[in-house]
Amino acid sequence: MNSERPALYEMFDDRFRTGRCMNGDAGLEVLYTGCRWAEGPVYMPAWRQVIWSDIPNDRMLRWDEETGAVGVFRRPAGHTNGNTLDREGRLITCEQGNRRVTRTEHDGTVTVLADRWQGKRLNSPNDAAVKSDGSVWFSDPDFGITSDYEGYRAESEIGANNVYRIDPDSGSVHLVADGFGAPNGLVFSADERQLFVSDTRAGFIRVFDVRDDGTLSDGEIFAEAAARSAARFDNLRFDDGGRLWAAAMDDGVHCYDPDGTLIGRLDIPETVANISWGGAKRNRLFITAQTSLYSLVMGVTGTHPTGPGPRP
Repeated sequence: MNSERPALYEMFDDRFRTGRCMNGDAGLEVLYTGCRWAEGPVYMPAWRQVIWSDIPNDRMLRWDEETGAVGVFRRPAGHTNGNTLDREGRLITCEQGNRRVTRTEHDGTVTVLADRWQGKRLNSPNDAAVKSDGSVWFSDPDFGITSDYEGYRAESEIGANNVYRIDPDSGSVHLVADGFGAPNGLVFSADERQLFVSDTRAGFIRVFDVRDDGTLSDGEIFAEAAARSAARFDNLRFDDGGRLWAAAMDDGVHCYDPDGTLIGRLDIPETVANISWGGAKRNRLFITAQTSLYSLVMGVTGTHPTGPGPRP
């Protein structure tokens, strides 16, 4: 009897092969294991390190690309979840336990960007995306207040799970999208004219048109988890070919063509929470899955967290 796991790459459409999505490493590299629930990997180019969250253990970890060493970046960490970068290379963090979005300055101090909307405490910010104009967009489901496992159990003051935008000039927080079961990962298209948001409970990835005034259209369904019985959507990332890669939890990592077709997947041995591009060529995919941090050098290149254009 063949007890081997399926191949790392699974193709559903020939575009997965012709787009070089199956090129690269033949297997996953395990960079670290020992988390309770790993999320939020982000590659820090200046440091050549990956920062990620171990939510139940209330710590942020860092892996060094040159030495392979892993250490604690921050503890306690406010039960952090998603992390990303702004255009100055500063760390933007969603703190589930502290119910806020923060920025780590270059001197190491932490600035609170948002902790309330209309005077009410946020639920538990989950993931963030930074637009090229400096605005910070974030999802705010209730995962961190439903129990004490990933935060602190509490009642929602807002009474809904929404997506918000932090104005880069005034710092004010604006509701931009609602009607979610649990909004989770979010990412802008390369031209920033669309925002993609996963809804973990509803089993959808929704796509919104981004208007010039910072508001969104009503949103349409881009992909449905029901197409794969084991799939639930978490965070999202684009490659430079316009393909959307989605952490699909028990169904590995999904790859969608720009037209919304599921063209392939990566088979991962643990439940996939988040993915992020990094490395010198941005062709190394970092994957947080349950207890571990994995990586895979691929034949495709990921987009920068803050989109195209000049950066310091």
